[in-house]
Amino acid sequence: MLRVLDLDIGYVKPIIEGISASFPENTLTQIIGANGSGKTTLIKTLIGILKPLRGKVFLYEEDVTGSPERIGRYVGYVPQVFTPSYFPYPVSVGELIELSYLLYRSKWPRILSNHDIRKRVEEVLDLVELDRSIKNKSFWKLSGGERQRVLIARALVHEPKILILDEPFSSVDPTGRISLASTIIKLLKSKSTTVIMSSHDPTLLLQHTDNLLLLGNGKWFFGNPENILKEDLLKEIYGEAITMHEKHVHIHDYHV
Repeated sequence: MLRVLDLDIGYVKPIIEGISASFPENTLTQIIGANGSGKTTLIKTLIGILKPLRGKVFLYEEDVTGSPERIGRYVGYVPQVFTPSYFPYPVSVGELIELSYLLYRSKWPRILSNHDIRKRVEEVLDLVELDRSIKNKSFWKLSGGERQRVLIARALVHEPKILILDEPFSSVDPTGRISLASTIIKLLKSKSTTVIMSSHDPTLLLQHTDNLLLLGNGKWFFGNPENILKEDLLKEIYGEAITMHEKHVHIHDYHV
């Protein structure tokens, strides 16, 4: 479905060079690595808002490199959560989801009734396990976990084939992370959705993860979790943040 070929990512100079990886349909890929390793830069490159310094991004074998318009037809994107101090405009949950629905909707009829719009907003709120009444609340008055679910609902409203999440567990308390992980698992099982997400804690969804893309120190490694979560390989990226406890690897990496 989605693949990258010989991708150099970065701004003026490459952070990482030569990334080649495929993200098949109905799979979960986690992108992991320490702060500054290039996870968000890669995600921005995948969705076309940042052009690679070299290489190509293919979607259904179509070259979509640097083209958010073409990629947006198939991809739902959830950025890292903004706080009100950075993004304070007043908006309700329903308005936030509705705007995305009308902006990216490609099906006919293009003009929808208020009933049809309200129905679709409620459908995606059900999908992410939020009470429908939340649509009338201010987005900024929600908890971190609720905001993340709303952003996922917004990304799903136009029925994308691929869902890309940038640090979905950031700004969410431990209990909320477990609940949010459960929602992502249900989406994988109930919808024909390919999920690509960056994370500082791959363990929450590790059992359901098909591939890991490990980034750091200008290097990248791609493969199934068994081949990536090895002590010697992880130490190339995390250094002393890796410890072994009874043959289990622990990554002491925190998102601040």
